[in-house]
Amino acid sequence: MESADQAQHETHEGTQHDFDVRTLLSWSAPGRPFTKKGRQFYLSVFLLLLLFEVILFLFSQYELMMVLVALTFLSLVLSSVPPHNFHYKITTEGIKVEDYFYIWSELYDFYFKRIDNMEALIVRTESLLPRELKISLGDITREHVRKILVRYLPYREYVHPTFMEKSADWLAHNFPLEKT
Repeated sequence: MESADQAQHETHEGTQHDFDVRTLLSWSAPGRPFTKKGRQFYLSVFLLLLLFEVILFLFSQYELMMVLVALTFLSLVLSSVPPHNFHYKITTEGIKVEDYFYIWSELYDFYFKRIDNMEALIVRTESLLPRELKISLGDITREHVRKILVRYLPYREYVHPTFMEKSADWLAHNFPLEKT
């Protein structure tokens, strides 16, 4: 009888250790990909805004003119202010970004993408908002992160770009706002 109690106690202790939350990887990196824009970028954005404002003025779309000015202002501020560093953590329970924790059942799959000359981990979620988590890798290598995440999520080597991504790439390639 004692050996059965000891066996139950040992199994219970073994499973208790399986449920411990352990940190597998932790790092700090910028909150979003960022590259400093030059004077030509801001001049191009201003000229495009002026062109669209004239067109909207001719069609008496004053409210839309104000929305366009507000969105342009927002994009200029985001492109000029560098992001602060976020703290990322991959644990046995999920992924932590700053103060928000995503458990594995909320996440769908992951892949890597180069955004503005910076490696980023893209984790797709099950819910509609946010559809994707874009996590800057900083100094961490892509292979190191992949080895850890592949135990919990499916890895996609290639993800077909959506129509919007193809359109944005085509516009950026054919009508660059700044010369590289």
